[in-house]
Amino acid sequence: MIERQAFLDAILRTEFAFFLRKVFATVSPGDDLHWNWHLDAFAWQLDQVRAGEITRLIVTIPPRHLKSITISVAWVAFMLGHRPDQRFVCVSYSQELAQKHARDCRAVMDSDWYRRIFPAAVLSRKRSAEHDFETTARGGRFSTSVGGTLTGRGGDIIVIDDPMKPDDAMSETARKSVLDWYSNTLLSRLNDKTRGAIVIVMQRLHEDDLVGHLLETGNWEHLCLPAIAEVAEEIPIGVGRIKRRGIGEALHPDREPLALLEETRRTVGSMVFSAQYQQAPVPAGGNLVERRWLQHYATPPERQPGDQIVQSWDTASKDGVMNDWSVCITAQVRKREVFVLHVFRDRLTFPALRKKVTSLARQYNARVLLIEDAASGAQLIQQLRVDQPTGVPGPIARKPAGDKLTRMAAQTSRIEAGELILPEDAAWLAAFMHEILGFPGGRHDDQVDALSQLLAWTWKRRPRVAAGPSVG
Repeated sequence: MIERQAFLDAILRTEFAFFLRKVFATVSPGDDLHWNWHLDAFAWQLDQVRAGEITRLIVTIPPRHLKSITISVAWVAFMLGHRPDQRFVCVSYSQELAQKHARDCRAVMDSDWYRRIFPAAVLSRKRSAEHDFETTARGGRFSTSVGGTLTGRGGDIIVIDDPMKPDDAMSETARKSVLDWYSNTLLSRLNDKTRGAIVIVMQRLHEDDLVGHLLETGNWEHLCLPAIAEVAEEIPIGVGRIKRRGIGEALHPDREPLALLEETRRTVGSMVFSAQYQQAPVPAGGNLVERRWLQHYATPPERQPGDQIVQSWDTASKDGVMNDWSVCITAQVRKREVFVLHVFRDRLTFPALRKKVTSLARQYNARVLLIEDAASGAQLIQQLRVDQPTGVPGPIARKPAGDKLTRMAAQTSRIEAGELILPEDAAWLAAFMHEILGFPGGRHDDQVDALSQLLAWTWKRRPRVAAGPSVG
């Protein structure tokens, strides 16, 4: 019996996924835990943070999927068990919520089973406030709300759990307040800016929420778990273990099957569901393109006589984090059908942009090269015409006619008719669909510009139907 208890304690001490199960039983006694693979995926990412492999982690996940118990309660307690000298700063949108998580964490660390497996993690009596408790090794957990004071306090690890209340999502002032507090106050509280970790766990609320801004930097590991899969994915859930998730698959079908999720969509509305459940906030300004219009292919189409490989570029000359992107859409055009083969999107300086145009044209053996004749695009067109690089078609300058909204609106009938065909799975697909479906209210529209330019050019070169003999 003693050997069995020692074995179980060893598993709880070393395996966070098993530790989480025990924590749930402690803070939610009498409730059944319906374990699902998404908790393994969450635990695996947190294991990488613990190992120092990841220092910036974002997890976006629908409500009621144990995110707070996992990150704000269990993981903090687990980490303090291994390193009682570590200091945590834990943040939520309200002080009441932050203190609730702190109470649960302290209850775990006060339990008999926790003290047995982590005897060195002893809570100090000198600092034992609900929102601010310490171990005898001088580590501990400090809780605050967004906008709260952090003067004199620092953390080795910062945990941000739901930094904004859903009711405030549509307030630009509230969103800016969260971002300003994060940038001007919270970031400075990290003890080691290089090795210290920040973990953010939340449901998406708006295109311009905290996660929306941080993902623009490209320096974050992002585990995105939509309620219904929109693209095929392979998600790591452990050492050598992968969850293969197919399009249309529910995240946790035992608790929320597809029928229930669709009922939720009807109840809360498509905009709220897209943000909070699908982790793809759609701007309130409305949409030109509907998801059901988009067609998909399983394998790239074989080349047929008359097919053309066309590349459409929308360029930007600066590579700063808040600047626009340079985008290239590579498509195989067959009569009226446009098969999108690849989408390149990055922030590039002009020399890097010029090299990328050449390499992509050669890679896909492009026969038509469309470049928007504006800003850096005008300079790029001139340079390519002078250099005439081998394997690169002469650029076709495309002068934008009308505003962005007008140009895209002119192409929606073709998309509705099923003439735009996307792959079922591609690394760039989710970001591309998100921008296309969110237009015209999204933060960026570079992919939209490249697409409308591509469709406009192919429409003008569509095959003409010969007139038949007149009757009568």
